[in-house]
Amino acid sequence: QVQLVESGGGLVQAGGSLRLSCAASGRTFSSYTMGWFRQAPGKEREFVALISWSGDITSYAGSVKGRFTISRDNAKNTVYLQMNSLKPEDTAVYYCAASRVTTNKQYEYNYWGQGTQVTVSS
Repeated sequence: QVQLVESGGGLVQAGGSLRLSCAASGRTFSSYTMGWFRQAPGKEREFVALISWSGDITSYAGSVKGRFTISRDNAKNTVYLQMNSLKPEDTAVYYCAASRVTTNKQYEYNYWGQGTQVTVSS
């Protein structure tokens, strides 16, 4: 069992930066691939980024590649999402999730956080 708690969301102007954190409980955190997903108002939840258990594999959605960076600290049971050059279209609730499989498919993620709101003003 893994419990996930996101933090770091907020309101930022376009072009600004935010860093999201996701703290995980459980001793098996380091064995999970961690992903970030987001859901904008009126839209389906979509993949943003993932990082493998060791950190040697990362993957990004095309819309955030070059602007967002995912990282993890297994000693702190925490995964991060550094978001730079934010755009109004990045406005969404951001969720972290854990999977035994390195994949961007949401159905493969067994554990989810409650989400944190990111709002980017123009």
